[in-house]
Amino acid sequence: MDERRRMKNLEKTRSLINRREFFKRTGAVALAGVGLPYVLGLSASETMPSDKITLGFIGVGKQGVGLLWSFLQQPVCRVVAVCDVDKQKLDRAMGLVKENYGENNGCAGYGDFRELLARGDIDAVVIVVPEHWHAIISIEACRAGKDVYCEKPLCLTIAEGRQMVEAARKYGRVFQTGSMQRSDRKFRRACELVRNGYIGQIKNVSLCLNTAGFPMFPVACDLPEEKTPEYLDWEMWLGPVQWRPFNSRLAPPMDDKAWPHWRDYDEFAGGLMTDWGAHHFDIAQWGLGMDSSGPVEIYPENEANEGAGKMPATQLTYKYANGVTVVKDDTMKTKSILFTGTDGQVEVSREFLKVKPVSLERQRIGVNDIRLVKSENHYTNWLDCVRERKTPICDVETGLRSLTVCHLGIIANKLGRGLKWDPAAERFVGDGEADRMLSRETRSPWKL
Repeated sequence: MDERRRMKNLEKTRSLINRREFFKRTGAVALAGVGLPYVLGLSASETMPSDKITLGFIGVGKQGVGLLWSFLQQPVCRVVAVCDVDKQKLDRAMGLVKENYGENNGCAGYGDFRELLARGDIDAVVIVVPEHWHAIISIEACRAGKDVYCEKPLCLTIAEGRQMVEAARKYGRVFQTGSMQRSDRKFRRACELVRNGYIGQIKNVSLCLNTAGFPMFPVACDLPEEKTPEYLDWEMWLGPVQWRPFNSRLAPPMDDKAWPHWRDYDEFAGGLMTDWGAHHFDIAQWGLGMDSSGPVEIYPENEANEGAGKMPATQLTYKYANGVTVVKDDTMKTKSILFTGTDGQVEVSREFLKVKPVSLERQRIGVNDIRLVKSENHYTNWLDCVRERKTPICDVETGLRSLTVCHLGIIANKLGRGLKWDPAAERFVGDGEADRMLSRETRSPWKL
């Protein structure tokens, strides 16, 4: 994109912000404390404004269009708006709505998420955009009185994740993080065996995130400039991050079957550490009963690591206050989570659940045991909670705490040294340099 066009788009964006007051703050009940059951905008006996939950979709790329199809199959909701900065993807999504609802479906398409959020007839939104946009869109959705389903990884920084939690609480919103492994019975079964002591006292947890072709830790983006396609609003795609020229690896054309590579770059995401880590560290935290807390020490381990993240750590060790260690171990043969206790092991992945001793395969979870939230479907769990004003299985606080583990590993790797963490204060212990990595500056006019 040349300089003249870039400045024209920037002025257009600023004009939109200055001319429109998109959001009318709704009355909401502030909560006494994070981690407690919270009061939402409607009581369980009240109904939604319409017979069906009306949904808006923000982001309908590769992952987003898959989620759109899934929600179109749910009889309790109706998709009434879709939004994307890529007109080709927007048109594809509108076609999918038409295919499911018919010609006169009443669904509107937008290129600017603020126009969608300004609609008073939308109950909830599904946000499936790159990580650098999650916080701003989610917070503005909460302000606009919408319940939120936001894809994982939840946030680009720990500080903005905390702001997302605060917004959900302030405006009384039902906020589901898209960590769908919690709605898989294998992972729930594994965590119930661990939480109830069936493998004895937990000593350590090992997990593998390694995926060929994707960097474990994000790198600085140095992609060369390419011509921006006419169908893409590149200025809006970038949004709050510092401007850089278009490259198709960041926003590939719709017919590209590969996953977009914005996940690889530090400006937009957290590499595999947040992409797969958001899944597997989430299960580790669930099994350890740490949904409202986290580790207290983090150590990158690599003999060749000489600081400043020059040689990415092949292992990361997290220590918890109760003495348990969690190790990200890239040498594991399977991409799984392995809980080891004094009396046995539980290993779980999307493909299998293995236990030692094998007698645990027949172990029933007792009526007086810890029973974790049961969800057979991540989407319907959220929709049920929207209607009933309940806390979903992977609430925004849970999503933040699990992703915090990932971000701590990224920061330790960048600095090339061990760190001490206070999970209650969400600050590093006596380490100003590390604390400065908890947040980032956003590009004007986008501010949290």
